[in-house]
Amino acid sequence: MSKIIPLNEKLKITTAQKAAAQRRHKIRSVLKVFHCANCASKCERCGASLIGAQGEQTANHRIPYHFCAGCAEEYVDYIQRLQGEGDPQAYWHNHHWIRAWHAWIEYQSAVDQYLRSKEFRRLLEEMGSDTPPCD
Repeated sequence: MSKIIPLNEKLKITTAQKAAAQRRHKIRSVLKVFHCANCASKCERCGASLIGAQGEQTANHRIPYHFCAGCAEEYVDYIQRLQGEGDPQAYWHNHHWIRAWHAWIEYQSAVDQYLRSKEFRRLLEEMGSDTPPCD
């Protein structure tokens, strides 16, 4: 009789293990999305690799993001458009284009605030070495 495993206890343990595994999976997903959001090896706007000759960003201290050359040009033109300037040949830089850039910058600000929150920092500390590497 001593070798009989109570099924209720075994079921509780299995359920708890599954719940813990699901929680770890969710936390890794959150970390992957937010922790890697500002990865210096890829363009923050389009995701292109910044490693290698094709994706290298020109050093421009006026740009607060990691951009490939194309996105950096678009960002500079966005800022110039806000100042009443910009490339008049770029007919696609219309009101909707400006709104899209504005929304993207607002999103980046929200992500940055979340990354600096005490709860996210606590999550990073709890995960320790399990922090997912950026791809």
